Amino acid sequence: MDVLDAIKTRRSIGRVKDDPVPSDCIEKILEAGTYAPNHYRTEPWRFFVISGDSRKRLGAVLEEIVRTDHADLEADEVDRKAEKARNNPLRAPVIIAVGVEPGDKKNVIMKEEYAAVCSAIQNMLLTAHSLGLGAIWRTGAVTYQDKVKEFFGLTPKGDMAGFIYIGYPDLTPNSVKKKGFEDFTVWMN
Repeated sequence: MDVLDAIKTRRSIGRVKDDPVPSDCIEKILEAGTYAPNHYRTEPWRFFVISGDSRKRLGAVLEEIVRTDHADLEADEVDRKAEKARNNPLRAPVIIAVGVEPGDKKNVIMKEEYAAVCSAIQNMLLTAHSLGLGAIWRTGAVTYQDKVKEFFGLTPKGDMAGFIYIGYPDLTPNSVKKKGFEDFTVWMN
């Protein structure tokens, strides 16, 4: 698939089949992430491939966070939110959690580390698309909770960038009309 075609046709696929995804596909996606630009070659990305029962272990952490953060709500409302959080990781057969571990060099700028990891995620999403897989990058407040960082063993200065849910598409995405680059561009000669 041509890179421009991949960029223009990639869509977030939030509904995927339960069919297993071959590990060689996941490895290609991971490898693509490591080709993202990164200042001073710090390689700040950390990848955690979650499948099988490890999705339930992540779900238990997410449930615990929701129960702690929403203890002031009615019990049935907390239970509803907690159940949803617990089941979120079961929406796809594979999740790649992506973390940021900033480099130790003095000249490393934190924003650049995050930019590198976000570039890695885009490479991964495009690669998944090129392999015929559906993927969606999910974040949200729970992503940045300390309990999530601890679950993945990130250092205190590390952080999560999000979760990439991957599987075979179970929907046909709508085409999207984008504004032209002209709406966002100033030519400065």
